[in-house]
Amino acid sequence: MIYFFATILFIYILSISWLIFGIDNIKVSSTKLHNPRTSFTIIVPFRNEGDNFLALLDSISSMNYPSNLFEIIVVDDDSDDQSVQIFNDWQINNPVINSILLSNNRKSNSPKKDAIDNAISKSKHNWIITTDADCVVNKNWLLAFDNCIQNQCVEMVVGAVSTNDRQGLLNYFQFLDVLSLQGTTIGSFGIKHPFMCNGANFAYTKKIFIELNGFSGNDKISSGDDVFLLQKAVNSFQEKVIYLKNEDAIVYTKPEKNWSNLFNQRVRWASKTNSYDSFFGKFLAVTVLSMNFCTIISFWFLRLELSISIFILKYLTDYFLLYKTNKFINPEKYILPVFSSLIYPFFCISVAFYSFFGTFEWKKRISRK
Repeated sequence: MIYFFATILFIYILSISWLIFGIDNIKVSSTKLHNPRTSFTIIVPFRNEGDNFLALLDSISSMNYPSNLFEIIVVDDDSDDQSVQIFNDWQINNPVINSILLSNNRKSNSPKKDAIDNAISKSKHNWIITTDADCVVNKNWLLAFDNCIQNQCVEMVVGAVSTNDRQGLLNYFQFLDVLSLQGTTIGSFGIKHPFMCNGANFAYTKKIFIELNGFSGNDKISSGDDVFLLQKAVNSFQEKVIYLKNEDAIVYTKPEKNWSNLFNQRVRWASKTNSYDSFFGKFLAVTVLSMNFCTIISFWFLRLELSISIFILKYLTDYFLLYKTNKFINPEKYILPVFSSLIYPFFCISVAFYSFFGTFEWKKRISRK
């Protein structure tokens, strides 16, 4: 039995260490305040985001980028709160920004993919950049992407996402969880096996979207507007897909308000894993799930000192991944993930189980895998 646990632990440490190595391979870039040239269409799908929407819109109107070089298209997915009114009021107060409100045209099992597809068909610029209505963007957000696009021959750019509130156990747990996902994303790009991104900060050309036939092939899956498009692009022209490791390009999102919302969100994210095209992505998901499962059951099958040793080795491995990522995402603050590491294995196993066998509720809608 000890050899089984040792094998899983060895594979886990090796896999995460490879990602840590990959993080260092992606160099940090800085934003130069030169003449911007890239034209962007910002796409924001939303549903019942009345509490958050204005913060995003105000951050967009405060950007350090010429208003003639970007437009914003927001797509309402049948909201029944004040979200639409908030946008209409903002639009009146910001006439210099070209902004459009669309109603979602449902064609598939994925409202968000339908919203993005609809917006792209109405967009007038070649570069598409998506974000979420519960986010805020940096004043140099588009400028950072413009720098990258001007200096490199790229068709798709992945940006970083972090949470903007780390007070309290729930918020800190989410910060560390998102940090680990960002570490995995950066590391996978650094080892030339990218498979993850976040649609809250994702840019690509309209040309590549059309060439890849958009979301065709995965439109029956409710989530995954980001990762499936990324994996299609990687399979076709990986050399034109990059990660933008620039502090100005980080988008900040609000954490979920309670454990139930967080659980449903993570189940929604996990439900698409089985449909990955990326072998490495599937392998890593199985490895992480197996390691968390072994961490729990080791306390039943092994001597206590061995179980504690497994937990400590896993903790140290995870810590180095988080530490490396945090040096880029949030360099001025330290991280201490001890308590989160105690509850994460149980959270991970529960999410995985539900993603295979259960349903989840999101934005007042019940979804199945």
